[in-house]
Amino acid sequence: MSKNTDEELNKLYKEIKSQKLAESESAPHKRSSGSSGSESGDLMQFFIGLIMLAGGLYMVLQNINVTSSWGFFSYRIGFFQVSSGMVLLPSIIGILMLFMMEKRIFGWIVLSIGIAIILLSVFLTTHIYWKTTSAYNFIIMFGFVAAGAGLVIKQLFKQR
Repeated sequence: MSKNTDEELNKLYKEIKSQKLAESESAPHKRSSGSSGSESGDLMQFFIGLIMLAGGLYMVLQNINVTSSWGFFSYRIGFFQVSSGMVLLPSIIGILMLFMMEKRIFGWIVLSIGIAIILLSVFLTTHIYWKTTSAYNFIIMFGFVAAGAGLVIKQLFKQR
C-alpha cells in the first residue's frame, strides 16, 4: 500500500510541476508586470513614509523653544571670573596674529581655539524647552514620525 501511495504522490507532483511550467511559459508577461507593479507600490510607500516622517519632525520641531543665556553673565574658570566678552578675546588675538606674523599657522591655531571657545560657550548656555501642547497634537506628531520612519525603514531594508 505504501508503494502505491508513493507512486501516486510522485505522479501528482509531476502533474503539478508540468502545469506550473506550462503556465509560466504561456504567460511570461504576467510575471514581469507584477514585479514592476510591486516596485511602484514600494516606491509609493517609501515616499509616503518620507513625507509622513518629514511632516512629523516638522511638527515636533515647531513645538520646541531654544533660548540661550550667553552674554548675560560671567563664566567661572577655576578661581577666575571671566565675562562673556572675554570669551571673544582669543579669536581677536588670532585675527591680529594672522595679519602681523610671518608664520600664519600660529594665528590660525589661536583663531581656531577662539572660535571653539565661543561655540562651546554658546552650546553650554543653551536651554531647550517643550511648548505646551494638547495630547491630540502630541499623538499626531509622534505618530507621524513613527509611522513614516517605519515605512521608510521597511522599504530600505526590504529583501529583494
